Amino acid sequence: MRNTRQRRQQITQMLVEQGSVQVSDLVERFGVSSVTIRADLTHIESQGLATRTHGGATLVRTPPQEQDIHQKDALNLPLKESIGAYAARLVKPGDNIIIDSGSTTMTLARHLREHSDVTVMTNGLNVAWELANAPGVELLLTGGLLHKQSLSLHGSQAEASLGSYSFDTLFLGVDGLDLQFGLTTHQEAEASLNHRMVERARRVVVLTDASKFGRVSLHRIARLDQIHAIITDEGISSDYREGLQRLGIEVIIAEPPP
Repeated sequence: MRNTRQRRQQITQMLVEQGSVQVSDLVERFGVSSVTIRADLTHIESQGLATRTHGGATLVRTPPQEQDIHQKDALNLPLKESIGAYAARLVKPGDNIIIDSGSTTMTLARHLREHSDVTVMTNGLNVAWELANAPGVELLLTGGLLHKQSLSLHGSQAEASLGSYSFDTLFLGVDGLDLQFGLTTHQEAEASLNHRMVERARRVVVLTDASKFGRVSLHRIARLDQIHAIITDEGISSDYREGLQRLGIEVIIAEPPP
């Protein structure tokens, strides 16, 4: 299973770098049969990253359509609330945390309003708004360029602002999570900033409802071996739950509200 996962990840990376791949070249490179390579390409195609062609595959240049933050807020809201509430229980007095922008991470911020002695850095204007009047939360913003569709800050200024800090935990939102390709998002600049966040945190916790499993957006944030825990809902499939646990990732199921 691990060899298959690693091979498919390498093939996907080749697609991103080269734009296309050929079955014959992949057979020679990986020392496996053409039947195995075709199965790999079919799997990658099913993730929305490639289109099969005669003798190979080409990269899908158009990522899945991004929804704006208001559309995202309305999707799976009860599940997101339970995920945010559980994540808030992991935050203790004295913690220094990063909260990524996003609709699920915003629910975490909402549940932190009554916390005390917590420092939060965020690149999300919606997250900052939720915590603006929280007396026990010291709030830091990354700065940077505003992506209006997601209300998130990004760019070189945002990335540079992280350089002077070390955080206990990063609470990260994603647009897609795939066992082979890892964590992904729609925007290249947001992926770059999220990758920097991962580097600055001692623990990385992904907040996502189960609808994101099996989805792949064009820009990778991080490999799955770079994260420590995932908080999700009971809609996660057994394949994904077992696959994540095999990687040593703690899978936490947030109970839905009564």
